[in-house]
Amino acid sequence: MHLLIVEDDDRLRRLLKRLLEEQRHVVETAATGSEGYDLASTPGGGIDVLILDIGLPDMSGLEVARRLRAGGSEMAILMLTARDTVGDRVSGLDAGADDYLVKPFAFAELIARIRALVRRGRAAEAPRLSAGDLDVDLITRNVTRGGTPIDLTVREFELLEYLLRHQGQVVPRETLARDVWKETARTTPLDNVIDVHIARLRRKVDADYPVKLIHTVRGVGFVLREGEP
Repeated sequence: MHLLIVEDDDRLRRLLKRLLEEQRHVVETAATGSEGYDLASTPGGGIDVLILDIGLPDMSGLEVARRLRAGGSEMAILMLTARDTVGDRVSGLDAGADDYLVKPFAFAELIARIRALVRRGRAAEAPRLSAGDLDVDLITRNVTRGGTPIDLTVREFELLEYLLRHQGQVVPRETLARDVWKETARTTPLDNVIDVHIARLRRKVDADYPVKLIHTVRGVGFVLREGEP
Protein backbone atom coordinates (compact mmCIF):
# COMPACT_ATOMS: atom_id res chain seq x y z
CA MET A 1 0.00 0.00 0.00
CA HIS A 2 1.01 3.61 -0.53
CA LEU A 3 0.66 5.55 2.71
CA LEU A 4 1.10 9.21 3.65
CA ILE A 5 1.80 10.14 7.29
CA VAL A 6 1.17 13.76 8.28
CA GLU A 7 2.48 14.14 11.83
CA ASP A 8 4.45 17.00 13.43
CA ASP A 9 6.01 14.83 16.16
CA ASP A 10 9.37 13.95 14.56
CA ARG A 11 9.97 10.88 16.69
CA LEU A 12 6.53 9.40 16.09
CA ARG A 13 6.63 10.23 12.38
CA ARG A 14 10.00 8.53 11.89
CA LEU A 15 8.95 5.53 13.98
CA LEU A 16 5.72 4.98 12.05
CA LYS A 17 7.53 5.34 8.73
CA ARG A 18 10.13 2.73 9.71
CA LEU A 19 7.57 0.25 11.08
CA LEU A 20 5.25 0.61 8.09
CA GLU A 21 8.12 0.23 5.63
CA GLU A 22 9.09 -2.96 7.46
CA GLN A 23 5.58 -4.14 6.57
CA ARG A 24 6.55 -3.54 2.91
CA HIS A 25 4.43 -0.44 2.43
CA VAL A 26 5.49 2.62 0.49
CA VAL A 27 5.48 5.51 2.97
CA GLU A 28 5.70 9.25 2.45
CA THR A 29 5.74 11.73 5.32
CA ALA A 30 5.00 15.38 6.01
CA ALA A 31 5.46 17.44 9.16
CA THR A 32 2.92 20.19 8.45
CA GLY A 33 -0.66 20.34 7.32
CA SER A 34 0.12 22.39 4.23
CA GLU A 35 2.87 20.01 3.11
CA GLY A 36 0.60 17.04 3.74
CA TYR A 37 -2.23 18.63 1.80
CA ASP A 38 0.05 19.31 -1.16
CA LEU A 39 1.24 15.70 -1.23
CA ALA A 40 -2.25 14.26 -0.74
CA SER A 41 -3.80 16.43 -3.44
CA THR A 42 -1.12 15.81 -6.09
CA PRO A 43 -2.82 14.29 -9.17
CA GLY A 44 -1.76 10.69 -9.73
CA GLY A 45 -0.20 10.47 -6.27
CA GLY A 46 -1.75 7.05 -5.76
CA ILE A 47 -2.05 7.32 -1.97
CA ASP A 48 -4.21 4.57 -0.47
CA VAL A 49 -4.42 5.82 3.12
CA LEU A 50 -3.69 9.21 4.66
CA ILE A 51 -2.67 8.94 8.33
CA LEU A 52 -3.44 12.43 9.55
CA ASP A 53 -2.73 14.02 12.93
CA ILE A 54 -5.30 16.61 14.02
CA GLY A 55 -2.94 18.88 15.96
CA LEU A 56 -0.67 20.24 13.22
CA PRO A 57 1.12 23.60 13.58
CA ASP A 58 0.04 25.46 10.45
CA MET A 59 -3.11 23.82 9.11
CA SER A 60 -5.04 21.45 11.36
CA GLY A 61 -5.73 17.90 10.29
CA LEU A 62 -9.43 18.78 10.28
CA GLU A 63 -8.81 21.53 7.74
CA VAL A 64 -6.63 19.25 5.60
CA ALA A 65 -9.40 16.64 5.53
CA ARG A 66 -12.07 19.24 4.72
CA ARG A 67 -10.06 20.64 1.80
CA LEU A 68 -9.33 17.20 0.40
CA ARG A 69 -12.98 16.19 0.54
CA ALA A 70 -14.08 19.53 -0.93
CA GLY A 71 -11.71 18.86 -3.80
CA GLY A 72 -13.31 15.49 -4.48
CA SER A 73 -10.65 13.25 -2.91
CA GLU A 74 -11.89 9.80 -1.95
CA MET A 75 -8.69 8.49 -0.36
CA ALA A 76 -9.08 6.80 3.01
CA ILE A 77 -8.26 9.11 5.93
CA LEU A 78 -7.29 7.77 9.35
CA MET A 79 -7.28 10.60 11.89
CA LEU A 80 -4.86 10.57 14.83
CA THR A 81 -5.47 12.62 17.96
CA ALA A 82 -4.53 12.84 21.61
CA ARG A 83 -8.10 13.90 22.47
CA ASP A 84 -10.81 11.33 23.05
CA THR A 85 -14.14 13.03 23.55
CA VAL A 86 -17.31 12.43 21.58
CA GLY A 87 -17.10 15.96 20.24
CA ASP A 88 -13.55 15.41 18.95
CA ARG A 89 -14.52 12.19 17.23
CA VAL A 90 -17.58 13.79 15.65
CA SER A 91 -15.48 16.74 14.42
CA GLY A 92 -12.99 14.40 12.78
CA LEU A 93 -15.63 12.30 11.09
CA ASP A 94 -17.58 15.36 9.96
CA ALA A 95 -14.41 16.78 8.44
CA GLY A 96 -14.12 13.71 6.25
CA ALA A 97 -12.14 11.15 8.24
CA ASP A 98 -13.04 7.49 7.70
CA ASP A 99 -11.67 6.31 11.04
CA TYR A 100 -10.28 7.73 14.24
CA LEU A 101 -7.39 6.49 16.41
CA VAL A 102 -6.50 7.94 19.81
CA LYS A 103 -2.88 8.32 20.93
CA PRO A 104 -1.15 6.41 22.34
CA PHE A 105 -2.08 3.40 20.25
CA ALA A 106 -0.70 -0.06 19.55
CA PHE A 107 1.01 -0.42 16.20
CA ALA A 108 -0.91 -3.66 15.58
CA GLU A 109 -4.18 -1.74 15.87
CA LEU A 110 -2.95 0.89 13.43
CA ILE A 111 -2.09 -1.81 10.88
CA ALA A 112 -5.45 -3.50 11.36
CA ARG A 113 -7.33 -0.23 10.84
CA ILE A 114 -5.31 0.59 7.71
CA ARG A 115 -6.12 -2.81 6.24
CA ALA A 116 -9.78 -2.41 7.08
CA LEU A 117 -9.88 1.00 5.39
CA VAL A 118 -8.24 -0.35 2.25
CA ARG A 119 -10.61 -3.31 2.10
CA ARG A 120 -13.56 -0.97 2.53
CA GLY A 121 -12.29 1.48 -0.05
CA ARG A 122 -11.60 -1.20 -2.60
CA ALA A 123 -14.83 -3.08 -2.07
CA ALA A 124 -16.05 -1.87 -5.44
CA GLU A 125 -12.69 -2.59 -7.07
CA ALA A 126 -10.88 -5.82 -7.75
CA PRO A 127 -8.64 -6.47 -4.71
CA ARG A 128 -6.40 -8.52 -7.00
CA LEU A 129 -4.63 -8.02 -10.28
CA SER A 130 -3.68 -10.86 -12.58
CA ALA A 131 -2.17 -11.74 -15.94
CA GLY A 132 -2.20 -15.37 -17.00
CA ASP A 133 -1.07 -17.40 -13.99
CA LEU A 134 0.40 -14.34 -12.24
CA ASP A 135 -1.71 -13.20 -9.30
CA VAL A 136 -1.18 -10.10 -7.13
CA ASP A 137 -3.16 -9.49 -3.93
CA LEU A 138 -3.30 -5.72 -3.41
CA ILE A 139 -4.28 -6.03 0.25
CA THR A 140 -1.71 -8.52 1.52
CA ARG A 141 0.83 -7.67 -1.24
CA ASN A 142 1.33 -11.38 -1.88
CA VAL A 143 2.50 -12.25 -5.40
CA THR A 144 2.29 -15.73 -6.89
CA ARG A 145 2.80 -17.28 -10.29
CA GLY A 146 1.30 -20.68 -10.91
CA GLY A 147 0.68 -20.82 -7.16
CA THR A 148 4.37 -20.31 -6.34
CA PRO A 149 5.11 -17.29 -4.09
CA ILE A 150 7.35 -14.55 -5.49
CA ASP A 151 9.22 -12.35 -3.03
CA LEU A 152 9.41 -8.75 -4.25
CA THR A 153 10.92 -5.61 -2.79
CA VAL A 154 8.64 -2.61 -2.20
CA ARG A 155 9.82 -0.94 -5.41
CA GLU A 156 9.47 -4.13 -7.45
CA PHE A 157 5.92 -4.57 -6.16
CA GLU A 158 5.06 -0.97 -7.09
CA LEU A 159 6.51 -1.47 -10.54
CA LEU A 160 4.65 -4.73 -11.12
CA GLU A 161 1.38 -3.25 -9.86
CA TYR A 162 1.75 -0.29 -12.22
CA LEU A 163 2.44 -2.52 -15.22
CA LEU A 164 -0.53 -4.74 -14.32
CA ARG A 165 -2.84 -1.73 -14.00
CA HIS A 166 -1.72 -0.74 -17.51
CA GLN A 167 -1.72 -4.27 -18.86
CA GLY A 168 -1.35 -4.40 -22.63
CA GLN A 169 -0.23 -0.76 -22.80
CA VAL A 170 3.33 0.28 -23.57
CA VAL A 171 4.62 2.30 -20.61
CA PRO A 172 7.54 4.67 -21.34
CA ARG A 173 10.44 5.00 -18.91
CA GLU A 174 9.61 8.64 -18.24
CA THR A 175 6.10 7.60 -17.17
CA LEU A 176 7.54 5.08 -14.69
CA ALA A 177 9.94 7.73 -13.38
CA ARG A 178 7.01 10.08 -12.79
CA ASP A 179 4.37 7.69 -11.45
CA VAL A 180 6.39 4.98 -9.67
CA TRP A 181 9.56 6.78 -8.62
CA LYS A 182 7.73 10.12 -8.15
CA GLU A 183 10.63 11.91 -9.82
CA THR A 184 9.49 14.95 -11.76
CA ALA A 185 12.39 17.37 -11.42
CA ARG A 186 15.57 15.35 -11.94
CA THR A 187 18.23 16.81 -14.20
CA THR A 188 19.30 13.31 -15.27
CA PRO A 189 16.93 10.54 -16.37
CA LEU A 190 16.27 7.40 -14.32
CA ASP A 191 16.57 5.10 -17.34
CA ASN A 192 19.41 2.99 -15.94
CA VAL A 193 17.75 2.62 -12.54
CA ILE A 194 14.46 1.62 -14.16
CA ASP A 195 16.18 -0.87 -16.47
CA VAL A 196 17.90 -2.52 -13.48
CA HIS A 197 14.60 -2.88 -11.60
CA ILE A 198 12.83 -4.22 -14.68
CA ALA A 199 15.60 -6.80 -15.16
CA ARG A 200 15.30 -7.94 -11.52
CA LEU A 201 11.51 -8.07 -11.74
CA ARG A 202 11.66 -10.03 -14.98
CA ARG A 203 14.02 -12.59 -13.43
CA LYS A 204 11.60 -13.15 -10.56
CA VAL A 205 8.38 -13.16 -12.60
CA ASP A 206 9.42 -14.69 -15.93
CA ALA A 207 12.71 -16.61 -15.68
CA ASP A 208 11.23 -19.98 -14.72
CA TYR A 209 8.18 -19.85 -16.97
CA PRO A 210 7.81 -20.52 -20.70
CA VAL A 211 5.25 -17.74 -21.19
CA LYS A 212 6.88 -14.37 -20.64
CA LEU A 213 4.84 -11.47 -19.29
CA ILE A 214 7.19 -8.47 -19.11
CA HIS A 215 8.50 -7.26 -22.45
CA THR A 216 10.76 -4.46 -23.60
CA VAL A 217 9.55 -2.40 -26.52
CA ARG A 218 12.82 -1.15 -27.96
CA GLY A 219 13.18 2.60 -27.91
CA VAL A 220 9.81 3.09 -26.18
CA GLY A 221 9.43 1.35 -22.82
CA PHE A 222 7.83 -1.77 -21.38
CA VAL A 223 4.59 -3.69 -21.60
CA LEU A 224 3.09 -6.47 -19.49
CA ARG A 225 1.04 -8.97 -21.46
CA GLU A 226 0.91 -12.67 -22.25
CA GLY A 227 3.03 -13.39 -25.29
CA GLU A 228 5.20 -11.09 -27.36
CA PRO A 229 3.87 -7.54 -27.95
